[in-house]
Amino acid sequence: MAVRLGDEAPNFTAETTEGTINFHEWLGNSWGILFSHPKDYTPVCTTELGTMAKITPEFKKRGVKVIAVSVDPMDSHKGWINDINETQRTTVNYPIIADPDKKVATLYDMIHPNAFDNMTVRSVFMIGPDKKVKLTLTYPASCGRNFDELLRVIDSLQLTSKFKVATPANWKEGEDCIITPAVSDAEAKDLFPKGFKTVKPYLRYTPQPNR
Repeated sequence: MAVRLGDEAPNFTAETTEGTINFHEWLGNSWGILFSHPKDYTPVCTTELGTMAKITPEFKKRGVKVIAVSVDPMDSHKGWINDINETQRTTVNYPIIADPDKKVATLYDMIHPNAFDNMTVRSVFMIGPDKKVKLTLTYPASCGRNFDELLRVIDSLQLTSKFKVATPANWKEGEDCIITPAVSDAEAKDLFPKGFKTVKPYLRYTPQPNR
């Protein structure tokens, strides 16, 4: 069954390169990103896991824990990490789940038979401190993910979870936000002391609230 927005992220216990974890306990009160890659020792995946290692400090600053998964066994992961570190000039600094029995892949519907019948697609799940799924993304094996976009989305999710705003197309941290339609003009004056401008009755912008 597909995991949809607003669903509780399925819990599991699994072996990882950093030891055995219970997923919900491992997340604690943090935000989390669970992302899958099709197979160890593949070129696009090598660049992806290396890129994530390089920007993991940015996720940590935002209180986000990162974890990867594939259906390969632990010994394969450990050997591959050496290749990632060497070729991408980094150090993998987050756990990778070994999922040879496809338990996690099945829980999160990461195997798409029309794409692969035995490997995971490139899935991304962003999970809030309430353990609810906030975002899902799926890429084909041929297309590496844009990890800057994942940071952008986390910034938006964390901001909009605190304030009655939404973020417009191509929004980046620090830019103007949209006031949600449920907020009246009178309420907006109190909620957004920096002010707001009305373009249309349903389209109002305000400077990004302070977090």
